[in-house]
Amino acid sequence: MFRRKKCVAMLLAGGQGSRLLALTTKVAKPAVSFGAKYRIIDFTLSNCINSNIDTVGVLTQYQPLVLNEYIGNGLPWDLDRTYGGVHVLPPYQAKDSMDWYKGTANAIYQNLSFIESYDPEHVLILSGDHIYKMDYNKMLNYHIKKDADCTIATLEVTLEEATRFGIMNTNEDNTIYEFEEKPAHPKSTKASMGIYIFKKEKLFSYLNADAQDPSSSNDFGKNIIPTMLAKGEKMVAYPFSGYWKDVGTIASLWEANQDLIGENPNFDIYDPYWKIHSRNIGATPQYVAKGAVVTNSLIGGGANIYGTVINSVISSGVTVAKGAVVKDSVIFANAKIGEDAVVEYSIIDENVKIGKKAVIGEAKEANKGIAVVGRGSEILENETVPAGANIDQGGVR
Repeated sequence: MFRRKKCVAMLLAGGQGSRLLALTTKVAKPAVSFGAKYRIIDFTLSNCINSNIDTVGVLTQYQPLVLNEYIGNGLPWDLDRTYGGVHVLPPYQAKDSMDWYKGTANAIYQNLSFIESYDPEHVLILSGDHIYKMDYNKMLNYHIKKDADCTIATLEVTLEEATRFGIMNTNEDNTIYEFEEKPAHPKSTKASMGIYIFKKEKLFSYLNADAQDPSSSNDFGKNIIPTMLAKGEKMVAYPFSGYWKDVGTIASLWEANQDLIGENPNFDIYDPYWKIHSRNIGATPQYVAKGAVVTNSLIGGGANIYGTVINSVISSGVTVAKGAVVKDSVIFANAKIGEDAVVEYSIIDENVKIGKKAVIGEAKEANKGIAVVGRGSEILENETVPAGANIDQGGVR
């Protein structure tokens, strides 16, 4: 007889991520590359296992192929369990109907039977598109100690930034008395991180009621949280003070990669006490040729550098040919930068080929935007891709 799980995590990973432009044309946002050898979802999955949460449902929908293949049986994150482990949960046909996930709350609602199969006391709701390290077990213990019906992780932001978030207004003991979605005049700076822990019974009750409401957007922030507050449920904020980055835009993705480099990086991915696991082991050493120049950059395993790399993140299997210059850029796996090509202030997706003497982007100082070249595209010899351009996946020019 299997024992009851204390907590089951549900990881929302089905969003389209359209603000990442060409990077998500054929790939779900959580499967986008990050930091030379990772994908965005690695951070949430690693947080789970490091927090001793060993049962995770990953809810996929948009372009799930790469993400499903990447997660596999969960072995790289120690989530290949006989009872529990990681489970990919796409929309499916039930007895009465088949529906795409209509919103974050509806996605969880459609998988209540998965949660019920482990009969957990609590349910942790996560997003698969943030870069951070967080001990969910500490949050769970806080939630239990407070005897909360719902606990919401919050991050202090500036008053100006608060207009872009869901804001929690709290009492001195961190109980929430009001929730405002992107307020024009915020009363506090406690921003919701989109990380929730619910008592299972409360979650089921409100999700079932929400599913019966035809006017609902079926969303946690817009519907479930406000409804619970209105009904007087005990809801508390859990303050988080570490590094956290929503990488939902090209600019924020570029910034988060930049946060990994330098003598004192803003975000440490090498912390031995909180390992970030990845399917891309990267055991093959990188090669930096005689005469090559590498300055303030992160170079992934198996990369071959013959040219110049400055202030950039270079993923595994990338080749930077002789005479090529890569500056202030992020290059995803297996991209080939041709001889004497120049890549500045750009994000180059996986398996891109850039021809000799091609010019991608423009100096960061010009402030004309980040150039993006999508997966599998080819930039021909002597071609120019202007600053801020978006070359869709598989394009040739």
